[in-house]
Amino acid sequence: MRSSAVEAVNYIRKKVKKKPSIGIILGSGLGRLVNVIKTEQIFDYREIPHFPESTVSFHKGSLIFGELKGKQIVAMQGRFHYYEGYSAREITLPVVVMKLLGVKYLIISNASGGLNPAFSPGDIMLIRDHINLIPDNPLRGKNDARLGPRFPDMYHCYDPKLLKIARRVALENKIVIREGVYVAVPGPNLETAAEYRFLRIIGADAVGMSTVPEVIMARYLKLRVLGISVITDMGIADALKPASLVKILKAAASAEPDLNRVIIGVVSSL
Repeated sequence: MRSSAVEAVNYIRKKVKKKPSIGIILGSGLGRLVNVIKTEQIFDYREIPHFPESTVSFHKGSLIFGELKGKQIVAMQGRFHYYEGYSAREITLPVVVMKLLGVKYLIISNASGGLNPAFSPGDIMLIRDHINLIPDNPLRGKNDARLGPRFPDMYHCYDPKLLKIARRVALENKIVIREGVYVAVPGPNLETAAEYRFLRIIGADAVGMSTVPEVIMARYLKLRVLGISVITDMGIADALKPASLVKILKAAASAEPDLNRVIIGVVSSL
């Protein structure tokens, strides 16, 4: 993986001279943060060596370099998923590229289904911890000690200091914020009532089809991580209703302004 990441980095550095310190991954329906980035360079994923291509229609495939609140950042507008047919290693190649470019902090957002009955569509949830039910791991296979250890510790997987900053930013902006455990599943189908019940029993507050592979890789690489979920629909087993992509994307769009305020506030504090 490292050799592929180095080739991608060498290509990027021919056009980008400034070193980003913050990486941002924007989830489903959550790409409008790029409108407030002072853009310096945009790459289509297809032009970057070894980068996967997003096959999801509502995920743009752009790697954006620029400035946000005076900080040099790199943002992924659109991500990759296990359900698209990619391995966990392929999904997380961009995280390795970010690390080699100089990134120290990674902010990850996603759209997810709520499992906690206290939540509602449109809520924003800070991820305190996660459960990985995707049957793959980006660290599986031969380890490259130049990148990280064979058995990385997931202690403080989601950085306590970044969580503290996010809470403060939310309070200052009068944004109601939730906190909880995110569970990652393979997808692409949504869950059955029995599966929602199971996921709640094992301790999850929200469920989605992304994020965890990138977080595992980020912690392996010693990046400090902040994860944020937007609750777009509810998976309460005994009160389940049909879900639609239109409603999910609409809920994501309604919460996006508050999500962006939190991300911008965190970036400005780093």
